[in-house]
Order: sequence, then C-alpha cells, then structure tokens
Amino acid sequence: MHYRSREVKQVRIVYDCDVLVIGGGIVGLSTAYAITRAAPGTRVTVLEKESGAARHQTGHNSGVIHSGIYYRPGSLKARYAVRGAAEMVKFCAEYGIAHAVTGKLIVATEKAELPRLHALVQRGRENGIPVRELGTAQLAEYEPEVRGLAAIHVGTTGICDYVAVARQLAEASGAEIRYGAEVVRIDRRDALGVAVRTGDGTIVRARVLVNCAGLQCDEVARLAGDEPEMRIVPFRGEYYSLARPELVRGLVYPVPDPAFPFLGVHLTRGIDGDVHIGPNAVPALAREGYGWGVIRPREVGTTLAWPGSWRMARRHWSYGAGELRRSVSRKAFTGAVQRLLPAVTVDDLVPAAAGVRAQAVLRDGTLVDDFLIEEGVRTVHVLNAPSPAATAALPIGREVARRALAALAVT
Repeated sequence: MHYRSREVKQVRIVYDCDVLVIGGGIVGLSTAYAITRAAPGTRVTVLEKESGAARHQTGHNSGVIHSGIYYRPGSLKARYAVRGAAEMVKFCAEYGIAHAVTGKLIVATEKAELPRLHALVQRGRENGIPVRELGTAQLAEYEPEVRGLAAIHVGTTGICDYVAVARQLAEASGAEIRYGAEVVRIDRRDALGVAVRTGDGTIVRARVLVNCAGLQCDEVARLAGDEPEMRIVPFRGEYYSLARPELVRGLVYPVPDPAFPFLGVHLTRGIDGDVHIGPNAVPALAREGYGWGVIRPREVGTTLAWPGSWRMARRHWSYGAGELRRSVSRKAFTGAVQRLLPAVTVDDLVPAAAGVRAQAVLRDGTLVDDFLIEEGVRTVHVLNAPSPAATAALPIGREVARRALAALAVT
C-alpha cells in the first residue's frame, strides 16, 4: 500500500484502472456508464461491498420516477430530475425495463395547505413541468376513494424497476464490477494516484477515485484524506403494503412541508401492481439499519458526535416526535394515511421492507437540500444524493463523469 519515493523514480506504477468507483448503487453505476460513453477506452472498475448491485437506497425506494416539481428552480435537483425523468423513461424503453408514465396527484387536505399547493403549481411551471389544477370533483375522477380540498395532477411522474435499471447500467457500462469488495483503506498520493485495499486484502490502484458510497460516502471521503463539512445521518423510511390495493389507482401524495426534504406518507401503485404506503422518516440506529433491532454503537456514536445532529434535533424535535409516533404505532400511521384515504383501516396495512435515506447534515444542523458533489485531489465525492437521485441518476452520472475525466486529464 505504501509508495516509496526512491521506487517511484525506478519503477513505473501499474494501474489496475483509470477510474475507480466506490459504490454499486444506481449513481455509481450510472457514473461508470457515463465515463465509458464519454471516453471510450477508459478503464473503469466499480467496487461494491454487497454481493450484487442496488442493495441499499436504490433497491429500497418506492420506484417512482419523480417529475421535479418539488425542487427549487435552478437547483441540481430540479434540473437533473426534470431531465432525468425523461431520460429514465427512454432508457427503460430502450432496454425493455418495466416502467410506466402514470402521472400523480398532490392533494391538499386542509385549508392551511392550499397556499403551499398553489406554490407548487408555480414551481412546477418554473421548472417546465405540465401541471393541472383540480377541484374536489375532478380529484374524484382520478381517485374515487381519495379525499381532499384541491389537488394538482403532474403528468410526467412515472414508476419503474430501479434495480433492473442499475443492473443494466452495470452491464452496458463495460466496467469491471467487483462485488463483495468492501473498501477498508485508501492511500492517496497526490502525484501518484490512489491505492484502495478491500476486505480480502486485494489492492486496486487507480489514477482517479470516485466516491458514490451513499450511506458510507462521508466515511469513504475521510478514508481518502478529504474532510467534508457534513456527515451522513441515516433516516429509516418505513413502508406498508395496502391489503386492498383497489382503493388506489395510481400515485397520491400529500402537500409536503417545505422545511423538510421528506415528501410525507404517500400512496404508490408500483410496477408490481402492489400499493405501497410510506415512508415516514425516523433516525436509524445504524447506517444500514432497516429495522429497530439493527444497532451499531460506533455508527450511533458518530452521529451523536456530530454537532449538526444535535442542532438538527433541537430545531425539528416536534416533526421528529410525530414521525417516531407513527413508527411505533400502526394506528398513528393509519391516521396519517386516512387524511388522504379515509376508507383505509389498521388491518389494511401490511408491513413491508423499509429503506434508509443517506441524508447529509451540515455542522450547523442544516439538512442539505440539494445534491452535493465535491472534489479533492484525484477524487470526486458524491456527498448527498437521496431522492430524487434514482430519477436523476443519468444526468448525475454524467456530471460526476465529467469531473472524473477532468481530473484524469491532469494526472
């Protein structure tokens, strides 16, 4: 792992690849795909610690192709989601991946939500998204069992199988994909390159390192010798399946609170035909803590040691308390759903697999709202890529690839 200065003069370093990508989720695989498309002949290796692709955020979401209506005009999320939604539909069609453009409803159930709903209409139009405003009668035409004071219909929203997308990106990239390859050490020498050791003792040498490690991205950045001014705080999103899927025809969302990057408990008829309800957002006790029983003290300690975690908690304790209550009480969770779907009962909710969101939090407690990509010497780090990163994966991948290839050009 250690380079000796006298050996550098005598021995030419043999690189295993030009660009080494850490992380086999949809963003890492899209980056590999984009690099080989933009610069054919570039040798790309992807290291993924799990035994297959898309085992974490990519494989634990609701499968929605987001329109981009929620995001601040001009932000990366807005630009990449709008562009990425169209590209994702095209990619799925090209490779025969299950998908559908279904549209979705965003429903106001209280008068206090009406100004926020109207603000979303304006934001959607600023982002170039077709939006149709609906009254109560028109809402019933779309979703007879859903109740609300008003709604908007967003026609470009869809659903797809993101795990299949990730696998296709891996295959089409032409990159070498190494599964079961957990990164345990990184040795970066500015003038020489990057050497990465995996859990089995294998060493991979590259000219440029790209960090798409999701839930572990800040840890990987620090292993590489960079010090990001954020930490990942994991939030578990818990889902239920609807025992009576006939109650919901498509996708139904509440009006989100603009103070939080979470969209609230919503109803999604997935590509498999099942209706998924959720997620909530509760602090996880491990970065891969898909249930309350998964506790990793070192990771909990890392979260608690970050000043931003405490500042975030003080600022948003009321919101968090409500999320925790819905986590421990199915009755409370049902109550949240009944605001949109009055006919649902506690017995209609069947526990389903949870997901964990990798949320970047700054030192002052701010939840990072936009995608965050930073660079070091010979490194590119994707430090905040939660939803809608799956939707936006193709343009995100191109941006990360552009930065990686620029770094490669100066090595």
